[in-house]
Amino acid sequence: MLHMQDQLLGWDTYWCLRLNRYSTRYAVARLFKLISRMGDGWFWYGMVLFVWAWYGMVVLPLLIQISLTSLTGLAIYKLLKNKTLRPRPYQVHQAIMLGERPLDHFSFPSGHTLHAVLFTVMLGVSFPLLLPVLLPFMLLVAASRVILGLHYPTDVMVGAAIGGVLAGLSLCMTV
Repeated sequence: MLHMQDQLLGWDTYWCLRLNRYSTRYAVARLFKLISRMGDGWFWYGMVLFVWAWYGMVVLPLLIQISLTSLTGLAIYKLLKNKTLRPRPYQVHQAIMLGERPLDHFSFPSGHTLHAVLFTVMLGVSFPLLLPVLLPFMLLVAASRVILGLHYPTDVMVGAAIGGVLAGLSLCMTV
């Protein structure tokens, strides 16, 4: 079991170091810093407001459902962050450059990715025409977290899994 954990940590570190190298390019660093900041919530709040403005009050129940599911995700994210206390990659590995100021102290799981997947699934299922905008942005948010030295790949994968499961369960509960 310990050998498997060591292998996973080695894989995580390898890919974190490899992807973080892209942040040494000025244009790449600026792009992913912008994506990361938009992933703080501004893009998702904008999408919710766009849907509300476009479709009107008929979508209010869905938007409330998305908000409640997002709050559930936030609670799970906070609980896991405070239980696992995993340091961020840039805090552990001197070779990893920090590309953006973190919003909190710990790495696991990625809350940005959790919410990116959650919003993409919930809005995308309800409004498939938005998927050409939502999917690339979701993937860029997830990539930004590792490229900027804020998360390990497994932090992002677990965040994505939590966001996907919560969105799926929430959508199933309304059927």
